[in-house]
Amino acid sequence: MEQILTLAEEVAAQAAKAAGAVARNLFQRGFKVEEKDESGDLLTEADLLAEQVILHSIRGMFPEHQIRSEESGWSGVEGDWLWLVDPLDGTNNFAVGMPLFGVSITLIYRGMPMLGIIYDTMQDKLYTARRSAGAVCNETVFRIQEKPASKRMTIGWIQGHQVQQDNRASRLRLHIEQNSKRLLRLWAPTLQWVMLARGQIDGIVLYNSEGDDLYSGLLLVQEAGGVVMDFDGNPFDGMNAEPYIIACPPDRKEALLQLVRSGLQAEAAL
Repeated sequence: MEQILTLAEEVAAQAAKAAGAVARNLFQRGFKVEEKDESGDLLTEADLLAEQVILHSIRGMFPEHQIRSEESGWSGVEGDWLWLVDPLDGTNNFAVGMPLFGVSITLIYRGMPMLGIIYDTMQDKLYTARRSAGAVCNETVFRIQEKPASKRMTIGWIQGHQVQQDNRASRLRLHIEQNSKRLLRLWAPTLQWVMLARGQIDGIVLYNSEGDDLYSGLLLVQEAGGVVMDFDGNPFDGMNAEPYIIACPPDRKEALLQLVRSGLQAEAAL
């Protein structure tokens, strides 16, 4: 397995940087954009071209592996290995000229994320996480840096497209916003996971948002020393089709869990 992961890391890292270069070039000189679906989500030519770069690399080296990619969906034969690809995480940012977007590639083995690659395109920073091997940024190992205690936290919020009209999600989000220093929504979840792994924010609350950009970020936070749990406080690992997740540095665990619980209790009392 280690040989496969070592080769996979090399292939994914090169593919992520190449895909990022495609997106960065288009971002600087112009691109085509269209609405992807009725939700108003967008699709640009950068999504499609970056995806082609990544899929070509993976299929060329691992033709027996299955792939699930943001734009083209499922391909290959189901087996032990599954690649998850988001070639342009932050498409809506990209489309409106906001330089906050990246690439996410994850390799799953029998339902367990084993390798996560995130490329912060505009900052040219490559983040790598291998299970039980730590978190790395541009070949430098790093850990979550503890911050001075603060009465109010900066919390990242991530929610799935399918819960846009979910009143429970809206009320929980409002509760967290009212009881924290700031609620952050980047429209580029992987970069939000990077911020948490670097200790730049105090935590993330994710409400039912499973997708191709999720597990690279979760693995990065875990390998950087962060806590990842469900809304009941149980450790979260593996995959889940409808995840409800709290992630934070170890010293923020109880405070953030209590914040989410109080919001859910207030919702239940309505």
